[in-house]
Amino acid sequence: MASKRILLLGGHGKVSLLLTSQLLARSWQVTSVIRDSSQTNDILTKANGQPGKVDVLVRSLEEIQSEQDAQRVIQDSSPDYVVWSAGAGGKGGPSRTIAIDRDSCIHFIRAAASTPSIRKFLLVSYLGSRRTKAPWWSEEEWRATQQVNSGVLKNYYPAKLAADECLTAVASTRDEFKAIILRPGSLTDGEGAGRVSLGKTKARGSISRVDVAAIAARLLETEASGWLDLLEGEEDSGEAVERVIRDGVDCTEGEDVDFMKKTYLK
Repeated sequence: MASKRILLLGGHGKVSLLLTSQLLARSWQVTSVIRDSSQTNDILTKANGQPGKVDVLVRSLEEIQSEQDAQRVIQDSSPDYVVWSAGAGGKGGPSRTIAIDRDSCIHFIRAAASTPSIRKFLLVSYLGSRRTKAPWWSEEEWRATQQVNSGVLKNYYPAKLAADECLTAVASTRDEFKAIILRPGSLTDGEGAGRVSLGKTKARGSISRVDVAAIAARLLETEASGWLDLLEGEEDSGEAVERVIRDGVDCTEGEDVDFMKKTYLK
């Protein structure tokens, strides 16, 4: 694949730093958006010994108040693909979660979709971000998911769900615009196993950040689209990506896509 330019939002996050290395190894160019200039060196050193190139934009995603604000960031980077791996991380209370995980993300989704040169948007979400029970889950799995979403994730869940649904709806208006919503389980540190469960997974489980970054990079190389749940598993990561594309796996099954369109299409 020819070199691509990636706008990586939330560039200093753990998954993003790992993903940056993966993309640079593919000779791609990465513009990493961070909020604190002191993080710049952490990003730039990722290019050492790599064939790709990286540069940094210092912007506060919390201050993205409109689609026009997001469009200005896009214009400063001229990307082919956009990756959202940002979030409030539970810091700053509910209002900050809404401002970043929902509102800022949606502004970038709309700005990217309205930019003809942008062909893909990969959003890192989480496994429990859905409105209804996945048909392949048990009732017990769904009850446990609902308890988490209404408990410790009561602010995060509606923000991420809104972003997931908006991207799904907006992508339906452009055939050449691929929306990839990668939905990992609980994130762990340490070395990745390179073996995963991708697509219609169990409702609970974990996955290393290394494997999340590796799967994200592989998906960006393909024509993948839709919701893809991700846990550690037994299948080789490359074979898993090939399978979900070949079989047209999309974990929106069971969700009301028409509701998404009515809610988020202007």
